[in-house]
Amino acid sequence: MGRRKRHPNKVVERAVRYAEEAGWQVTSAGKSAHAWGILKCPSNDADCRCGKFCRNSIWSTPRTPESHARQVRQWVDNCIYQGKGND
Repeated sequence: MGRRKRHPNKVVERAVRYAEEAGWQVTSAGKSAHAWGILKCPSNDADCRCGKFCRNSIWSTPRTPESHARQVRQWVDNCIYQGKGND
C-alpha cells in the first residue's frame, strides 16, 4: 500500500488515521478544489443505508476542523459493518 499525503490539519489527520485503522480507504480527490480526499467504506454495500455513507469527502480546509474530524469518526462508528468484518 502506497503512502498518502498527510492532511494539513492534525485533528483531521488523526480522524483519517482512525478511519484507516477501521479498514476504510483514503483516495485522492483529484483536482477537486475543496476536497482533500475521499474516504471509502471497506464494505461499500448498497444495503448499508443505500450506500449513502460509503463514500465521503474529507475537506482540505474545513471551517471547524474539530467538527469535521468528529464527523469522520461518526461515519466510521455508524457503519452497519463496523466490527463485523468485511464478509
